[in-house]
Amino acid sequence: MLLFPYDDFQTAILRRQGRYVCSTVPTNAEKEAQSLFVTECIKTYNSDWHVVNYKFEDYSGEFRQLPNKVAKLDKLPVHVYEVDEEADKDEDAASLGSQKGGITKHGWLYKGNMNSAISVTMRSFKRRFFHLIQLGDGSYNLNFYKDEKISKEPKGSIFLDSCMGVVQNNKVRRFAFELKMQDKSSYLLAADSELEMEEWITTLNKILQLNFEAAMQEKRNGEAHDDDEQSKLESSSSGLDSYLPELAKSTREAEIKLKNESRVKLFVLDPDAQKLDFMGLEPEVKPFEEKFGKRILVKCNDLSFNLQCCVAENEEGPTTNVEPFFVTLSLFDIKHNRKISADFHVDLNHFSVRQMLPGPPQHLVNGSGDSLQRIQSFFHEAMLQYPKQGIFSVTCPHPDIFLVARIEKVLQGSITHCAEPYMKSSDSSKVAQKVLKNAKQACQRLGQYRMPFAWAARTLFKDSSGNLDKNARFSALYRQDSNKLSNEDMLKLLADFRKPEKMAKLPVILGNLDITIDNVSSDFPNYVNSSYIPMKQFEHSTKTLVTFEVEEFVPCIPKHTQPFTIYNNHLYVYPKSLKYDSQKSFAKARNIAICIEFKDSDEEDSQPLKCIYGRPGGPIFTRSSSAAVLHHQQNPELYDEIKIELPTQLHEKHHLLFTFYHVSCDNSNKGSTKKKDVVETQVGYSWLPLLKDGRVVTSEQHIPVSANLPPGYLGYQELGMGKHHGPEIKWVDGGKPLLRVSTHLVSTVYTQDQHLHNFFQYCQKTESGAQALGNDLVKYLKSLHAMEGHVMIAFLPTILNQLFRVLTRTTQEEVAVNVTRVIIHVVAQCHEEGLESHLRSYVKYAYKAEPYVASEYKTVHEELAKSMTTILKPSADFLTSNKLLKYSWFFFEVLIKSMAQHLIENSKVKLLRNQRFPASYHHAVETVVNMLMPHITQKFKDNPEAAKNANHSLAVFIKRCFTFMDRGFVFKQINNYISCFAPGDPKTLFEFKFEFLRVVCNHEHYIPLNLPMPFGKGRIQRYQDLQLDYSLTDEFCKYHFLVGLLLREVGNALQEFRDVRQIAISVLKNLLIKHSFDDRYASRSHQGRIATLYLPLFGLLIENVQRINVKDVSPFPVNPSTNVKDESLSMPTANPLVTPQKSGNTLDNNLHKDLFGVISGIASPYTTSTPNINSVRNADSRGSLVSTDSVNSLPERNIEKTNSLDKHQQSGTLGSSVVRCDKLDQSEIKSLLMCFLYILKSMSDDALFTYWNKASTSELMDFFTISEVCLHQFQYMGKRYIARNDACQIAAAEQPG
Repeated sequence: MLLFPYDDFQTAILRRQGRYVCSTVPTNAEKEAQSLFVTECIKTYNSDWHVVNYKFEDYSGEFRQLPNKVAKLDKLPVHVYEVDEEADKDEDAASLGSQKGGITKHGWLYKGNMNSAISVTMRSFKRRFFHLIQLGDGSYNLNFYKDEKISKEPKGSIFLDSCMGVVQNNKVRRFAFELKMQDKSSYLLAADSELEMEEWITTLNKILQLNFEAAMQEKRNGEAHDDDEQSKLESSSSGLDSYLPELAKSTREAEIKLKNESRVKLFVLDPDAQKLDFMGLEPEVKPFEEKFGKRILVKCNDLSFNLQCCVAENEEGPTTNVEPFFVTLSLFDIKHNRKISADFHVDLNHFSVRQMLPGPPQHLVNGSGDSLQRIQSFFHEAMLQYPKQGIFSVTCPHPDIFLVARIEKVLQGSITHCAEPYMKSSDSSKVAQKVLKNAKQACQRLGQYRMPFAWAARTLFKDSSGNLDKNARFSALYRQDSNKLSNEDMLKLLADFRKPEKMAKLPVILGNLDITIDNVSSDFPNYVNSSYIPMKQFEHSTKTLVTFEVEEFVPCIPKHTQPFTIYNNHLYVYPKSLKYDSQKSFAKARNIAICIEFKDSDEEDSQPLKCIYGRPGGPIFTRSSSAAVLHHQQNPELYDEIKIELPTQLHEKHHLLFTFYHVSCDNSNKGSTKKKDVVETQVGYSWLPLLKDGRVVTSEQHIPVSANLPPGYLGYQELGMGKHHGPEIKWVDGGKPLLRVSTHLVSTVYTQDQHLHNFFQYCQKTESGAQALGNDLVKYLKSLHAMEGHVMIAFLPTILNQLFRVLTRTTQEEVAVNVTRVIIHVVAQCHEEGLESHLRSYVKYAYKAEPYVASEYKTVHEELAKSMTTILKPSADFLTSNKLLKYSWFFFEVLIKSMAQHLIENSKVKLLRNQRFPASYHHAVETVVNMLMPHITQKFKDNPEAAKNANHSLAVFIKRCFTFMDRGFVFKQINNYISCFAPGDPKTLFEFKFEFLRVVCNHEHYIPLNLPMPFGKGRIQRYQDLQLDYSLTDEFCKYHFLVGLLLREVGNALQEFRDVRQIAISVLKNLLIKHSFDDRYASRSHQGRIATLYLPLFGLLIENVQRINVKDVSPFPVNPSTNVKDESLSMPTANPLVTPQKSGNTLDNNLHKDLFGVISGIASPYTTSTPNINSVRNADSRGSLVSTDSVNSLPERNIEKTNSLDKHQQSGTLGSSVVRCDKLDQSEIKSLLMCFLYILKSMSDDALFTYWNKASTSELMDFFTISEVCLHQFQYMGKRYIARNDACQIAAAEQPG
């Protein structure tokens, strides 16, 4: 009980738990990464969680948060009081009254004939009037009569003494119940209604219960009588006790123990202890995890057109579509006018239809990449070839989001011409054969090229809550318009989707698309993410139906952004349009196919990288991908999306290469075999370097097209005046930007933000040996304030880690202060967006102090404390200092975690507490506390939230400092801080002060902190040897600092107005409740020792005895709004509220003029229980100290300083320091009395006797006055009184004003 546990805290590493079977970071990514930003991002996603565990942290909150808090009481024995019996008699005499204290009831019932020879039927029931009556001997009879004249002789009686139970029995008749007798016979009775039946059953069971209790009592009395007789015999004859004294003693002790254990804890009965109050609860902090919006499972079942036949050569097989079709699904948001998901490609063709297509060209399949190797290590490639199910995610669901299906077919001709056979509803067998013949030719010749064909759409959500509209179906299949193909055109079409008159004008293709949607359960199995990495719940079987997650394009808004937790590095490429109507370089360029490749070199023989995601039926990754071809269009507009897995490290040579082909659709050389059939002809090249100023290009680009592709083409540069640098290039159409292309980056290792990129780039330069210029670094740090909010949130852990690294490595104060300013900006942004939880996750799990090397680096806690001091200086920017105050919890939590990690990692835990940290850090902490004081006490009006938060955060920090630092030093900080507050402060400052004390006193080792350990004697002082203090003496406050300070402040607060008094009393009472419920101190001896810490409360209560002495418990509580009247009374000489003065205490006539001389109910400033507390001297930390190294912990320890207690004496002339004598509120009195009773109940007999011996006669009288007040205040007044009291309180609360 006396000692702090040695292993009070420890650091631990928790394995990062993800959804995947392996890390999302590619195997060689860390080796390949060269840029600092990419490297740090990868470290973030690969690192485990670093936590600091406090062994007894569960005990560091208020009593409601204790691990074994006493549950709500529901097993109190039922007591019947005379006052309630009288009320029952008055109110319920008609049906349930009292006769000699007994129960009575009467009414009509149906009685069944229970003769064993005759079975009971409906007809055998006779209607009788039943009357329940208690006889003189206390037993009950149930008499029945033919009518209501009960004065006659009854027709019969049921003796309830012989009844064993009453149960419902509806087998023969409704509303029937059965009385089971001891002789195994029974009576069957039935009521007219269910309510009557239940009333009779309840009443009869109540009587049976009373009979049982009476019988048990009689049995106990008989046993007791026998025991008395036996004891007389034993005492007269043998005197067994003299022979077995140990047995008798142990029996008595066992009885006492049983009583104590079964006895309910006093505070369990306190109404405040039963209230649910979640104010003090900290939010649960979870590690960063991947989070999604509303997830929707899309099942693709079938696509069938009206035009069907058998495609097999021998016409044996199922009837199917006559040619292959390909479906692409994606989500469009017409409210925000954007495409919000990647494409999901599906091949729903029958196996026989797929056979019409040739295999993919060999050059596309050959080769392998890192991504492919990783996927192949999980499952066979064939499992991913034909996806049927996709999971879409929507962060902001609303009814204007559409699931759009675009349908393509093999390139054949114009859309209108190809769709015509599908739009007729006439006999289609001949048409089908003709279409099939043409389709087979097209598939063999142009099988790798696609053309747009049709589209359909459906809504997803009923509302903005994300409820799926499962009843909605896909619209008709509308024919694509070759002039309205782009995503922008699609959004316009969808805007008219709910306008039937507009949609009716669109040409319809006859067919049906069967796709269903559903919710995704949390344990949904067998799916892969957008990088094809499987989940943990994955069956590795060839029959497994794999579901694919489709990437969501989350809006770039901070509140919808999550910190990245996995490696993801995708680039989406959108060739939008090509303007070729003016080109003169090529004879034919109409059916233009755009082929996209991703290359890392512009040398002649360089191969494209195999990193483009393939389409269904083809390889998982391919070297090139083609956009859909529009027949006879020289200016095609496109909607294709090409998805690329980017390499971990990009360099200047990485680029996109676009190759344009003219595709010959007509097989012109029918029957001629001389002329080779040329399907495709190259008609130009274009390229787009991926990096610009080190960042990935993502805005829409307009780029020129060249007719040739010489080696080194990336080096081409226009120098002006017709000159250029690099190879000779023949530009199409004079080098005009003919190709429009856009890209969309979804990456967790590359940033688009220029300021963030520049900062990391500069850090990398300086780390690699370049001289760090403080001014330059400050410039880059300041530019981080302009960083985009969503980028800041997405890369939060990586950014903060780097900022803390710079903080410990810089040698210049200006850099350190600017780093801290950026951190303040980041923290403030997170709070303003409502994303505080991300910061809590970062501090608890992700933050890890850099390894400490004394010669090279500094510690985060010391540097951060110094920077905070600079920012809090009066001359500093007040906006930044206000943000620091408002969100100070984050900085104090970082200080705490950094201190803990520093102590453990550098094996400083074993050192004496005053040697764990250097004097410079002690000074830094002291300075931060001193700098915070004026901000909190002066800004509470202008900036109340910031002041309140800073006060609470500082309290949490100081509380945790007890775990790491010398307690004498921490006591000094508490003392310095409390000394900022003075009597007569505004209510807000009182709230701050008591909130601070509440938090600090909730320390898990509050009791050891208050128990003194004398030094120099070689042993711990025994409890029996302790000098017990019953008043707040100097000696008591010296040895029990925290409890002395708390009781002092409560004593002073009792002289303030009611709101302040209630705050103070609440803090004290809640702390005592916590002691009572704390299972570590459950034993009687522990509770008794704790009680001795609070014995001075007796003195405080006696000092205020006349204010507590309220014996008439009024059923009409005072309306809280009237407290102004109560406390602003004038001061006539015969004021009834003024306590008659005790001898030796006279009213001070020389009060300060500021009192205005009109404060009512005042007595002399101090009695014996409120001494001057110079005793709680900062230097004297021997009092409630555990660590023996505390005495010499700091040079400052011996410096005499004004503390909170000096200040109270200095302000002794102020009005708030005089003792008031107006009566306390009933709620305040009851709370104080509960505290009094707890101490009285818990203290040892010796302590109580000692008190009675020490106390003066007047103090003893006051002690018993308080005890008597307890009897009056807690007297049970009856149910009727309680009901009236509740009604009065409700009425008072509803009064206006």
